Amino acid sequence: MEPGIVNKLIRSGQKVSALELTDLVQPHHTTASLLHEDDPRAVYLCGKILISFNMPESSLASFEYLEKLPGVTFRRLYEQPSTALAVFRRMLPHLAKCFVMGMLYMPKPLLLSELDNWVRPGSKSEKGKALAILSRLHIVTSTAANRDGPPALNLTHNFATSLRLALTGGGDHGSFGIPSDSTQYPNITISFLDEYATAQWEGILHYVVNSSGDPSLLGAQYPSANVRQLLQMGALVDSKGKYSGVGITQAGFSFLLQEANAQVWTVLLLWLEHAEELAMDHVDLLSFFFLLGSLELGLAYSTTTLSTTQQSMLPILTDFGLVYSPPSSSSFFPTRLATTLTSSASALRSIASGFSAAAASPASSGGTTGFIVIETNYRLYAYTSSPLQIAVLALFARLSTRYPNMVSGRVTRDSVRGAIEHGITADQIISYLTTHAHPQLRRKSPVLPPTVVDQIRLWQIENERMKATAGFLFKDFASLAEYEGCVRYADEIGVLVWRSDAKRSFFVTKHEQLRDYIKSRKIK
Repeated sequence: MEPGIVNKLIRSGQKVSALELTDLVQPHHTTASLLHEDDPRAVYLCGKILISFNMPESSLASFEYLEKLPGVTFRRLYEQPSTALAVFRRMLPHLAKCFVMGMLYMPKPLLLSELDNWVRPGSKSEKGKALAILSRLHIVTSTAANRDGPPALNLTHNFATSLRLALTGGGDHGSFGIPSDSTQYPNITISFLDEYATAQWEGILHYVVNSSGDPSLLGAQYPSANVRQLLQMGALVDSKGKYSGVGITQAGFSFLLQEANAQVWTVLLLWLEHAEELAMDHVDLLSFFFLLGSLELGLAYSTTTLSTTQQSMLPILTDFGLVYSPPSSSSFFPTRLATTLTSSASALRSIASGFSAAAASPASSGGTTGFIVIETNYRLYAYTSSPLQIAVLALFARLSTRYPNMVSGRVTRDSVRGAIEHGITADQIISYLTTHAHPQLRRKSPVLPPTVVDQIRLWQIENERMKATAGFLFKDFASLAEYEGCVRYADEIGVLVWRSDAKRSFFVTKHEQLRDYIKSRKIK
């Protein structure tokens, strides 16, 4: 089925049978197993979403930032079709996307009783989590049962309008950028943009790693003052005094463990969090980030349609390597780091070899993934010549020998304790070793020797006895039925941390959705 036909099907509302979807959708797909197989609407909804979009995993960090924003901010954000489409593609789980597309062209609100018919009886928990995410992102609004009718769901006006424009290509909003004449810059090719983005991003990664103080590993392009200031404001590196420079933090090491797309979003979210200090409108910033993710690599775009805030962002985005601005020009070129902002992680991994020093899954010239071998005696061998990768290893391992294409060393109690003193956790070290394990190790299960994994964790807990979780305690329920209903709902939406049936109390990480649920029960 051609993409153009799919778009026509979406607009016309024509049904697609499960048999027709067999060649297009994997039969074991998670969403297909959640939707009710006997409901033709649900089968079609599942099908058209899976055909129309390459669905990436939601970015947890960007989602957590978005859900903290007030409703008025979302109304401004959703005025841009590029933002509505980006949130739809990146932030929503598959089942939530099916719900959105099912309601997008409905003339009236969807009754909750009808939505129950779309989902299998055993998948109520997934339905609750999907609705919770849609509510937190202000994509749907719910009405409680009253004299006018039963409880129902409806898409918010701005989101629905913008998503329809994005899908059909309607309107004159210019939300997806205004191309300019790229032929004026014959030397600015995709290869040039990749090399430029690589140099800029490697400089940032080298600064974070080498902030721990190994001068022999310096040499990458030094980041600008704006970038260094932002990294310190975001606590990726920590100032150690006037003469001691800066050092990597736990957040900085977590940053290095992320794949390239997540690293970019981490830096951009730091920028958003400090927008007021930088005298910038955070809505303009966020809208521009989503706009960049919709642009095409290798094309030039005009700056004349950008807001004042967005134009002032271009020099800093240039420092990050997300855009390239030719001197004395009213155009800019997005790099691959920008155009993949709303893409899936797998799409970014296909270019990971171009970012040879990035902390994402590495790729050698032969296309083999992974470069670290670790033995049960804690000996470590890393088949790499990348200064950045070697510097990362030096944060938690004692390196003793270096060859042209390999370094060797040992994971010791002192080296792990030194990493922990920098705020790096045992789980982060294990995650890094697992992610970058040599293919020879990946043939076995588990990938890492259990003795090594257990010992790294034991070295950490030598000085740790307690773990704190921030959240909210609910107690003093009027009846057992009220308690059981609330705790069941908290578990369904994925916020339950602890419960005590004897004391009729439980602990959750988020309370907004649960609060609305309790209010709706009282109305009934």
